[in-house]
Amino acid sequence: MQETLTADRIMEMQGTPVYSSDGEKIGKVEEVFVDVQTGIPEWIGIGTGFFGTKRVFVPAKGASMDADAFTVPYPKDQVKDSPDIDSDEISQETERDLYAYYGLGYSESRSDTGLPEGSPRDTAGSKGATEEVVRSEEELKVGKRPVEAGRARLRKWVETEQVEEDVELRRETAHVTREAINEPVSGVEIGEDEVEISLHKEEAVVQKETVAKERVGLEKDVETDTETVSEELRKERVEVEGEVEGDEVQSRR
Repeated sequence: MQETLTADRIMEMQGTPVYSSDGEKIGKVEEVFVDVQTGIPEWIGIGTGFFGTKRVFVPAKGASMDADAFTVPYPKDQVKDSPDIDSDEISQETERDLYAYYGLGYSESRSDTGLPEGSPRDTAGSKGATEEVVRSEEELKVGKRPVEAGRARLRKWVETEQVEEDVELRRETAHVTREAINEPVSGVEIGEDEVEISLHKEEAVVQKETVAKERVGLEKDVETDTETVSEELRKERVEVEGEVEGDEVQSRR
């Protein structure tokens, strides 16, 4: 048997499984956002381990509840791909985007703001209707990314050089030696005769040998510079007008 969907009843069932229209489990009830004027549940926040740390929001309108589960009228893939909202508040712009994503009409006539601003309602209940605006401001976050700043290259080429070197070379020469002798000889006939000797010399022989002379490499060093970045940041201000009870309120914040 389905129950009436109220914020208090939803919050009592925190941790209850939530199922899609196609019967698949999406996650568990984590919180509920209500319209600050009407108290009507607007959005159910679902926390799910399956989607990591992502918190998804589903319209409370059309959701059904029984004793141990919620069922929302949307397929699991549609809920899974809904916008990721990290804030604990839903701005008017964000709510308009969520309504458009789920194909629902958006109207600002239901309340002065047209959206359930403020933190999720807890089980203690509300002390009374309040009207709020959320003041936001931009903060500067500076990151770093690597980009190419230049290139260094080693290039090797061949050049030719004429080299001269002196070398001593020996060569043999012949000369005549004469020795006077005066003694009889036997068995020798007078006639023609000749003798011959070989003469030698050294000549230069050139060979080339490749010898490694130097190893040249490229290494990268890291230098640290400080660069000042500047950007214009927008900051919302809240102006209080009219009669306000309690402590004195500054005219602008």
